[in-house]
Amino acid sequence: MSVFRRRTTRDTWKTARADRSARAARRTGVRRTGALPATRPAPAREPGSLSRVDWGRMRLWTTGVVFTLVWGALWARAYYLQIVMGPEYAAMARRQHTAKETARGTRGSIMDRNGNVMAMSLECDSVRADPSRIQDKNDAALKLAAALDMNADKILNAVSGTKQFVWLKRKVDFQTAEKVRALKLQGIYLEQETERIYPYRQSAGQLLGFVDIDDRGIEGLEKSLDDDLAGREITRTVERDASGRRLTVPGSADLVDLRGRDMRLTLDTQIQFFAEEALAENVEKFGARWGGCIVADVPSGEILAWAQYPFFDPNNINSAPPSVRRNRPATDMLEQGSTIKSFLIAAALEEKVVNPSTTINCEKGLWKLGQFMLHDTHPYAALTVDKILHVSSNIGAAKIGMKLGRDRYWRYLKRLGFGERTGLPLPGESRGILRPAGRWADIDLATASFGQSFSATLAQMTKAYLVLAGGGVKRDLKLVMDAGADRVPDAERSGDSVAPAGAARAEDIIFSPSTMKEIRSMLREVVEEEGGTGKQARIPGLVVGGKTGTSQKADATGRYGKGRVGSFVGMLPIENPRYLICVLLDEPIKAQYGGVIAAPVFRHVALNVMAYHGVLPPEEDPVVQAASAGEAARLAAGKKAGAGGKSGTGNKKAGVAEQRRAQAKVQAGARLQGQEQGVSAGPAKPFVSPKAPLSGKLVPGVIGMGLRGAVEIFAGHGIVPAVRGRGGLVVRQSPEAGTPWPEGKRECTLWLEEKQS
Repeated sequence: MSVFRRRTTRDTWKTARADRSARAARRTGVRRTGALPATRPAPAREPGSLSRVDWGRMRLWTTGVVFTLVWGALWARAYYLQIVMGPEYAAMARRQHTAKETARGTRGSIMDRNGNVMAMSLECDSVRADPSRIQDKNDAALKLAAALDMNADKILNAVSGTKQFVWLKRKVDFQTAEKVRALKLQGIYLEQETERIYPYRQSAGQLLGFVDIDDRGIEGLEKSLDDDLAGREITRTVERDASGRRLTVPGSADLVDLRGRDMRLTLDTQIQFFAEEALAENVEKFGARWGGCIVADVPSGEILAWAQYPFFDPNNINSAPPSVRRNRPATDMLEQGSTIKSFLIAAALEEKVVNPSTTINCEKGLWKLGQFMLHDTHPYAALTVDKILHVSSNIGAAKIGMKLGRDRYWRYLKRLGFGERTGLPLPGESRGILRPAGRWADIDLATASFGQSFSATLAQMTKAYLVLAGGGVKRDLKLVMDAGADRVPDAERSGDSVAPAGAARAEDIIFSPSTMKEIRSMLREVVEEEGGTGKQARIPGLVVGGKTGTSQKADATGRYGKGRVGSFVGMLPIENPRYLICVLLDEPIKAQYGGVIAAPVFRHVALNVMAYHGVLPPEEDPVVQAASAGEAARLAAGKKAGAGGKSGTGNKKAGVAEQRRAQAKVQAGARLQGQEQGVSAGPAKPFVSPKAPLSGKLVPGVIGMGLRGAVEIFAGHGIVPAVRGRGGLVVRQSPEAGTPWPEGKRECTLWLEEKQS
């Protein structure tokens, strides 16, 4: 059994070996001989046959090679895209999906002393285009032209360039933005910006100035305060979607800290309106080229009004030429005329060259100095120094100037601020012209004594007269409130005396108290006594002082021509001045003297300012007496109509205490005016305090009454009425007397007329 198995295994092994040998021979093509016989006969082969190829192995290798090449190509492409072209493609992606833009904070607001906003920035939309994303540019240009009210060719040229950011129209109104938004044009976008607006329109327009399209200050306070008002800038990256629309939410919290600083001015919009109204009336009435009026608070030196006419509305820059946009009270240098005589006489008194009773020979109106002839308007003979100022004698002033001497006189003018800027934040402010004393001839000294041979601006005159009104101490004018400082309450400023802010420096004391007392007495005579040149500035019941001025203007040849400058500078009450009002009219046609054209402006402004602050004439004033008679008639009519009595109490007779309370209400109303008034599209509106509700349902009648009585009646209802016109008697009112108060509207306007004698 075992032998059989071994023999069978051996045979099987031999057979397998023979088969393997045969297969090897076929592969190598060598015929083996003498070997073990093949179990199969070899197939017949033809020359050149592919039957010997191993196709299975060939397919395997081919597949491997193809996959290797493809894999290598993919890696090569990936290397090219990621390594070679990677930075460039990444930059392209960033340009498509992100963008860097400069973000600027909102510009700060400009407010008056009571918080009324005089300049502010509001959000608006601007239209821009990305030409690379606009498919049909002709169609887009036609549609945008209709929406933006622009020329289609101009829009087409703008969107045909290669830039990816093109402004089409900046700062459009809401309706225009909605039209563009409704078009839904690809590649056309609305960008949010801010637009500067001036709610009080032309009020203090030249002083405020304006900004350019990028909110940069160009003129006025907008320019001088630009560093404080302008918002800070940052460069930030915003994301955009496939259509180019911004994904970053505009106006996000990162812009809050960029907002500019709000600036508060010393101006009072209501007093500003009083000054502008009176100025416009007289400039038109006398055909003047332009007029200016500055109202200053004497105790603090704060400017309450800075008026100029013709007006300029900074909301519409192109509506006025550059000559109207110029801030003339700070830039126009003019010979001020006889208003300078106050400083001359004060200097002469201080140097003890003359005293008020010193007699000067005024040569009966003609005096020859060298080869020059000086004139007076009237043939005065001998005049005392106080009368020289009273009648405004040029010859008398010239002779006082010769006594004082050019060096001393020049030093006083220099200390008063002539020949240098006032220090107010006014771009383009002029220094004026004050030549060195060494270059003055005798005729220069004589003419400088009555306000010629040197020039000054209205702002410089205000600062100089502030010395006379403030007790002889030099102080600065203020136009911008100190940061964080509260203004002096009106109730405190309306007292009989003003406490000094602090001990004055020796170098700031220009005139002694005794000199100031004498000068203010002379200024009072100019207005209050007969023969004075400022009689049209009188206010019954108030003691006013001031000085008129009329000067010649040089023409193009350098000689004095027909042009004149009329001015008036006044202060009230003259014993202890609280308000200083400077008025100037340039080149009037129908009249030329300052006492005729400028003094009435002072009177109108002063009367309204005093009424506005509740400081009204005493009871013995004829105007107040007329008011008392008118009030009696009103009370009788009010009883029939069911209206309450004086101050809403039903009393027919009011004592002094109640009148004082009414004045206090007026003062309180003045202090709170700006907070309750809010932003208006026009001049300041009358203040109505919500804390003083109306006591009657019907409007009281005040026609025929004096201004004081009328103001007290409305003050009892918590209303400070707006006053229009000049004079002491109310001739018209709105709303009409006896009618119900309009719902939600608690304000009243009174029109005045001069009391007929």
